[in-house]
Order: sequence, then structure tokens, then C-alpha cells
Amino acid sequence: MGRHTLPEERVPHPLDPPKRSVGRSETTGSHRIVAKQAPRRRIAKWPLVALGLAVLVTLGVIGWNWADSVLNNRAEAQAASCNGGRTDVRILVTPQVAKPVESAAARWNQDKTVVHGSCVQVSVQVRPSENVLNALTGKASLDTIDGLPDGWIPESSYWVTQLQQAKPDVIGSPAMPIGSGPPADYPFVGLSGSTIDETQQRGTQSFRAFLKEPAQLADFAAAGIRPAGS
Repeated sequence: MGRHTLPEERVPHPLDPPKRSVGRSETTGSHRIVAKQAPRRRIAKWPLVALGLAVLVTLGVIGWNWADSVLNNRAEAQAASCNGGRTDVRILVTPQVAKPVESAAARWNQDKTVVHGSCVQVSVQVRPSENVLNALTGKASLDTIDGLPDGWIPESSYWVTQLQQAKPDVIGSPAMPIGSGPPADYPFVGLSGSTIDETQQRGTQSFRAFLKEPAQLADFAAAGIRPAGS
């Protein structure tokens, strides 16, 4: 058999280019070449802040216009409903509460408050409690207090108790204190009689409840009268 000989290893020629190592990345010296990342661009914050403020202002204007529209519509509806007529309600008050009750009546009348389909107009007159009691119990003429009132606010429940004992049929609704006590609790009592109809009675009771609302209580506080029960 013939003898197999290994191929002769080719001796590199001096002019041949150097061989590259397979699977190795290019290096410069002993460090890998890494591409530099471009610096990130910062987004200015002031346009976002300005946009947010603009949105808030727009929402505020819309909200204000909406609230103003609601109030105007309510006032127009109340004014339109006054076509059903007008009912006068007269309240006698002790001098100590005259100012806050008069302020409350002014608000009530300005709102054109409707009771039983009729605009109730409240007037407030100042009378000493003793004079009112004498007229209501017959010790004096009703003419001394300009006729039978729809409601009465004396300075103390003492006067209501005297009326209850002397002439209970004159009381149309239970007394409700609107100020601090005792002895000054300023009870508001609705009255009853042939000259007082159902709308006037309901209007008197509604106005009494109106006096317990925050705006009116603030007026009482300004006059040095604390809320009932405080």
C-alpha cells in the first residue's frame, strides 16, 4: 500500500495580511470600543404649568357662569310665580331683636318667597311685649298694635305663657325660641284669628324657619343674640 502523507503546511508569505480572530470584536488596545450615547433633551416645565393654569381659569369661569345662571333662573322663576298674588304677613317684635329680624324680612321679600302659590311679603313692627300681651288678651284694644298680627316675638317665654293662660285660642302655632335663654329666649309664636288665613299662617311659620338659617343667625349674633340652645 502507498504511504499517505500530510499536506504540507503553507508557510505564510511575508506580504500576506494578518489574520483576524473569528468571533472577537474590534478593540483598541485592551478596551472595547463603545459608542457614546447622545445626551437626553430636557422638556421645559413652564408650558405645562401655563397650560394647567389656563385650564383652571377656564373651569372657574364656566363654574361661575353656571352658578350665576342658576341663581338668575331661580329668581326669575320665583318672580314669575308671584302672578298668583301677594299675601301680607305682619310680625311684631321686641326692640332687642328688631334689627336682625328686619334684615331677615328684607332678604325674604327680595327673594319673592312663595307660599301656597302666593308671594308672601313680611313686614316687621316694633312693639313692647307688655303692650302686645294686653291687646291680645283684651286688656287693651287691638287698635293699639294696629290690629291682630300674624306672629309675635317677645323677649321671653314668660309673655307667651301669659297669653297661653289668658287666651289660648289666639295661639296658632307653638312658640319656637330663636335666641339664647333663659330668661331672654325670644320665642316666635304664630297667632290665629278671623283675619288670618291659611296662607298667612303658613307664611308666618315659613318665615320663622327662615330665621334659623345661617345668614339670619349671623345677624342675630352680630346683635349680641346667641342661637337658641347655645
